[in-house]
Amino acid sequence: MAEKTLTRIDLSEAVFREVGLSRNESAQLVESVLEHMSDSLVTGEQVKISSFGTFSVRNKTARIGRNPKTGEEVPINPRRVLTFRPSHLMKDRVVSGNKS
Repeated sequence: MAEKTLTRIDLSEAVFREVGLSRNESAQLVESVLEHMSDSLVTGEQVKISSFGTFSVRNKTARIGRNPKTGEEVPINPRRVLTFRPSHLMKDRVVSGNKS
């Protein structure tokens, strides 16, 4: 299977074809949705898209890691990480796509 990446342009083109907005309006709509999602995640809210999945931000505490080459212990600072949990419907759809 060839690797393909879905981009913002692809999304706005799909909105253009499916909804019938102009290309410029479609691009603005996609940008607005992505901006709302990003803003919500920055403030610590979850972004839940029905039948797709849930994006959330998780706080990771400081810990001691190890450099795999040298074995030297290295402190890892606390940080926030973005996580995604696909819905059961999305998981099932992906799995059924694997059956060829």
